[in-house]
Amino acid sequence: MKIVVLDGYTENPGDLSWSELGKLGELTVYDRTPVQDETEIIRRIGDAEIVYTNKTPISRQVIDACPGMKMISLLATGYNVVDYQYAREKGIPVTNVPAYGTASVSQFSIALLLEICHHIGHHSQSVREGKWEKSIDWCYWDYPLIELEGKTMGIIGFGRIGQAEGRIARALGMKVIAHDLYPNDTGREIAEYVDLDELYARADVITLHCNLTAENTRFINREAISKMKDGVILINNARGQLIHEQDVADALNSGKMGAAGLDVVDTEPIRGDNPLLKAKNCIITPHISWAPKESRQRIMDCAVSNAKAYLAGAPIHVVNR
Repeated sequence: MKIVVLDGYTENPGDLSWSELGKLGELTVYDRTPVQDETEIIRRIGDAEIVYTNKTPISRQVIDACPGMKMISLLATGYNVVDYQYAREKGIPVTNVPAYGTASVSQFSIALLLEICHHIGHHSQSVREGKWEKSIDWCYWDYPLIELEGKTMGIIGFGRIGQAEGRIARALGMKVIAHDLYPNDTGREIAEYVDLDELYARADVITLHCNLTAENTRFINREAISKMKDGVILINNARGQLIHEQDVADALNSGKMGAAGLDVVDTEPIRGDNPLLKAKNCIITPHISWAPKESRQRIMDCAVSNAKAYLAGAPIHVVNR
């Protein structure tokens, strides 16, 4: 049996091993596959039975051109790069890796917030540039410093990751409110569920941990921002398309929004004309919340488990049943 990994580099840049997956069949791993070159995608899949992808698209045309393909497996949770509905019509299970990044993504969200509160990277660099050595005072700070205790965090999307972040926020002394389509008892132990308008009105910090849907695409827009507190802090390491980037940039530049910490943007890699690049008080990181080694090892382990389950005739983590 042949197994192909179309874009394995971000999952494993060399610090993990593909050996367990290689034990299951003849394995070929490509670091990267040109995402716009459908002909090359088809060529690389060839007659492989199991195909792994992270961001390389597998379209209807690719599925039709590769009749030997029996399972498509994501090296991620999101599966929008695969025409999973057509795969279902063709009897091909599409599997993903759920819940691997709960700890890392919630931790990174808090890291973005703490960087906004203290600008640790900036102040460390300023010391190395000699500013402290030349200071007439025994200390200085270039940005207002923010204490989080007693402030309110509003979390939109209160599943595993949102609840993990809520627990950390409470440990920092914050009050936590949340909005979710499916409130549950576990969530109620951490936060008070509220509607969106109340969350906008009460939260000092708003963080996004919701799935991207047609209904919530760019829902953080001018209208929503107008309902928020002046100086609100926005954190987004869920999906870039949840925010209207120009509206957020305008709010940052006007001071309506105090700061933003973003690990995701609408188009990735980021484009040079993205308005957030020139916005005030905006921290942007290159979509790395998911990427600690421990988290990526869980992806690798689940990828192997998905293949073993398929070979045993009982596929797991199937998103297109």
